[in-house]
Amino acid sequence: MRPKPPRPDSPAAGGSDFDHDPDRPAGLEPVFWRPEVFPGTVILAPAPDGFEDKSRFALSSVGPLAADRRDGSERHVVLADPDGDQYVWLSENDTGRGLAVVLPLDDLSDLRLEAIGRFLRRLRGRPGGPLPTGLQLTPMRRARLIQLLHALDFRLTGSGPREIAAALLDKDAARLPAIEWKSSAARRKANRLIRDALALMNGGYRKLLRGE
Repeated sequence: MRPKPPRPDSPAAGGSDFDHDPDRPAGLEPVFWRPEVFPGTVILAPAPDGFEDKSRFALSSVGPLAADRRDGSERHVVLADPDGDQYVWLSENDTGRGLAVVLPLDDLSDLRLEAIGRFLRRLRGRPGGPLPTGLQLTPMRRARLIQLLHALDFRLTGSGPREIAAALLDKDAARLPAIEWKSSAARRKANRLIRDALALMNGGYRKLLRGE
């Protein structure tokens, strides 16, 4: 008997596994951050002896789940919340015990404690409340980040400082004589945009996750 040929999308046929549906825009997929990177993630672990029967609950009882993903022995859950989704991480080791919240004593403990407070309010049937203050984006900072993303798009497609300045800062920058452009405020601002946008791409985004 001849073996069946591999499916066209199988690794044996030259295909590969995907973290998400390749036919679905990546921007619509849920994003999960590990708790050591994002202090807004609540860490759950088996409760200590004596608390097993008092701390049993199902995450689905806390509220609607916007996303629920298992990765080996880990489970990542996003709880839908109108004031800002809540993120939960826990080990899926089946100990048959109740759960406890873990608060790492690092330099982000204050933010972690605020995130835990939001989760506990939801657990008790109340609104979670706003995101931790350090994790909120002010309108001004949000506008700046959008501008940086636009600058990054331009830069990665080959645009130079003058083109970026004309598109994002001052449309008249494109018509400035070379000598005026060289000493202009628009040129300095465009170069700063490029620098900050590239820094954001090369790991700087992690500062946003840490509330910096």
